[in-house]
Amino acid sequence: MAPALPVLQQTSILFSSTSKSSILNSPFVFTSFGHFNCAARRLSSVSSALFSSPRPSIGVSRVSTAPVEYVPPAPDFDFHKEIGRLKALRSRISDCASLDGRIRVVDSDSRVKSFFYSRHSGFSRFLGVLNLDKYEVFLLKCLVAAGQEHVLGEFGGEFDSARSSLKSALYALAEMIEKWEVNEGGGGGVGLGLGEEEVRALRSMLKSLGEIEQFYDCIGGIIGYQIMVLELLVHSTSERQTNNWSTHTDKSLAREIIEIHPPCALDLSRDVEYASQAALWGIEGLPDLGEIYPLGGSADRLGLVDPDTGECLPAAMLPYCGRTLLEGLIRDLQAREFLYYKLYRNQCIIPVAIMTSAAKNNHKRITSLCEKHSWFGRGRSNFIFFEQPLVPAVSAKDGQWLASGPFLPVCKPGGHGVIWKLAYDKGVFEWFRGHGRIGATVRQVSNVAAATDLTLLALAGIGLHHGKKLGFASCKRSTGATEGINVLMERKSLNGNWKYGLSCIEYTEFDKFGIRDEPLPCNSLQAEFPANTNILYVDLPSAENVGSSKDQKCLPGMVLNVKKPITYRDQFGTNHSVPGGRLECTMQNIADNFSNMFPSRCYEGVEDGLDTFIVYNERKKVTSSAKKKRTHAAKSLRQTPDGALLDTMRNAYDILSHCGINIPQIEGDNKYVDSGPPFLILLHPALGPLWEVIRQKFHGGSISEGSELQIEVAEFYWRDVQLDGSLIILAENVMGSTMLNENGETVLQYGKRCSRCKLKNVKVLNDGIDWNSRDNLYWKHDVHRFESVKVILHGNAEFEAMDVILQGNHVFEVPDGYKMKITPGNSGFEVQLNAIENRSMDSGTWFWNYKIMGTHIQLELVES
Repeated sequence: MAPALPVLQQTSILFSSTSKSSILNSPFVFTSFGHFNCAARRLSSVSSALFSSPRPSIGVSRVSTAPVEYVPPAPDFDFHKEIGRLKALRSRISDCASLDGRIRVVDSDSRVKSFFYSRHSGFSRFLGVLNLDKYEVFLLKCLVAAGQEHVLGEFGGEFDSARSSLKSALYALAEMIEKWEVNEGGGGGVGLGLGEEEVRALRSMLKSLGEIEQFYDCIGGIIGYQIMVLELLVHSTSERQTNNWSTHTDKSLAREIIEIHPPCALDLSRDVEYASQAALWGIEGLPDLGEIYPLGGSADRLGLVDPDTGECLPAAMLPYCGRTLLEGLIRDLQAREFLYYKLYRNQCIIPVAIMTSAAKNNHKRITSLCEKHSWFGRGRSNFIFFEQPLVPAVSAKDGQWLASGPFLPVCKPGGHGVIWKLAYDKGVFEWFRGHGRIGATVRQVSNVAAATDLTLLALAGIGLHHGKKLGFASCKRSTGATEGINVLMERKSLNGNWKYGLSCIEYTEFDKFGIRDEPLPCNSLQAEFPANTNILYVDLPSAENVGSSKDQKCLPGMVLNVKKPITYRDQFGTNHSVPGGRLECTMQNIADNFSNMFPSRCYEGVEDGLDTFIVYNERKKVTSSAKKKRTHAAKSLRQTPDGALLDTMRNAYDILSHCGINIPQIEGDNKYVDSGPPFLILLHPALGPLWEVIRQKFHGGSISEGSELQIEVAEFYWRDVQLDGSLIILAENVMGSTMLNENGETVLQYGKRCSRCKLKNVKVLNDGIDWNSRDNLYWKHDVHRFESVKVILHGNAEFEAMDVILQGNHVFEVPDGYKMKITPGNSGFEVQLNAIENRSMDSGTWFWNYKIMGTHIQLELVES
């Protein structure tokens, strides 16, 4: 009799009947603990050897890891015992300086012995055929030691002497076929029943395991990852909510008393003079700043799909208002650089660090987009990319890794908190230092409002001017939004000292602190906690110090969020949604490393002496996110692209209504659930970005309900313009023109050969947007129009219209080097096209001169 193969752990094989043919055609139902596809193929290849009837084709109609087929761990499974076993193993491994020593230690583990060295195991021959090196074997042994052998498919079960006779027959059959295949020859794993796809899957899994082992070395690699998962699972199931939500005692802090309080923040909307001064500090400090974009998230809730290929897309590729979200980030950044140029007449290009991941081909798509746009006129040398590792998703019930097939663990990005350690590991801090940068602003791609008005500049300005280590931009929290809160942490240490620091509590941790996520009375103390928006200022040397640490503090805010299901597609194309999560870190909780110590308790004003700070502003000036796809039945627009567009329109209303322009007011979201916004106004951020700058470029006139205004030019003048319909102004040289630098890179030269547009006492009347068209996608700025007035400016072209009525459909296209002037005429208006004089080719025939007056910026129109 052929020796039996190890039983698949926790595997359930269901047959619809006991007849010979139905056994071969039955659906196999497997949990996440094991896979049997290779054995199924083997059954197909030798069915005639087992049954006398002709060989039928196997129909595997269902393979699922959905909750209904989930088999929970044994009732007597001891989480604490398993954690203790793994901690002891981690300790022994960490004491070894050599790889050989670490292998000897992991070989002593009972699971590894049973799996690799049992007489029932065929895995040793499997390793030999694949010619794995020592380190790869070590990774596989760590996987098994961590209790995740099921990821290895049919090789991954514990030997069970009490298995059923049916299972024994099936495994014996698989063993027979394996021997036949080996005898027939073959290499690279094919001789052991592995096809090319499975060999590739194995190699890919080994690469992922290597990244996990290396990146999480500060907590013990693969073993440490599983320890943290189990510990967080134990906490989530055993912790009880406290009745007093403002007080929390964390046992892991050796009975250290923790209290959370509403933080005091600088309200930019109230202290206008200081806010303006802080923004000027931010503008002046731009040459000392970098920009960091954590773009590695999978953004599953957005449901973004490539319309041509059907492939899932990352959030950075969302086409919001006519361009991807990543392009929007760069436009906002360039607007600040253009403002710096207009004030100081110096070129400033801020280096950008982008964290990507392999999720949804994120890294390749983002780098390709940058290449497509010629690095946005910034030069390749001003970008650095660093790719975060994907981490295994685990079951919410027992911490077992989910798998979609043999060697196919379900992996997701490990949260944006990995950014600090990863930045250190990949040399990002050193790169910033080479660019002479000491601080950086951090923002997420889904928040389209982060750079609105002066919020981001004031945040950076205060951080730089006062030498702070970390700053938060915050606002009023929206109940039910997937966002945390900023808090003042107060800790009394065992030695009697008091520690204070600003921090964040993620919404996934509210239960831990007894915080209710529901509407609260305005006078409720809990209502005073502002929203965490993940808009940060960070002192780079301080962040590097945290990222370079060799312990757990380099991975701040580790959480296991199991409130959302893990969705994935298995090797057979079946979609699954399983309760689970993955180990995540939160970048904003780096603040927990910047607490300040005091000898006695502080009752008031402690925030002034902290290394961390918070600025506060109106919500629509701080955060408006496009995080999730709006469903047809949904009545809420919160955190959808549709809702973000409404906030963009609200900001446009606030800007223009203060310029003496009569414009319809935006009402609540509920008004527009079943219709479009009352108007579409899209203003290029380089018009400001400070609102006090934009408002000096507009004065008087009106914009009727249902109108559309798009301005893609920075040098712009509006006086007494009445718009009823669509007016679109597009320019090639919005902020300047490009040229090759000394490194042969195409770089945007701010202020040189800008396009310009001047409108004075003009009426624009046309039928504009077809608001009844069902094909309109307003948040994409993809709309059907009946008529419009469109101005297209090539190169340094200029357009000027005065004292005219532009009625109906018109396109005014102005070539590079020319100025088009529209004036009254016999047929309504006349068009004059004249070449721009050589002396005005670079500076234009007119321009806005920016001056700092006290804490404000004043503009003066200069005719050249």
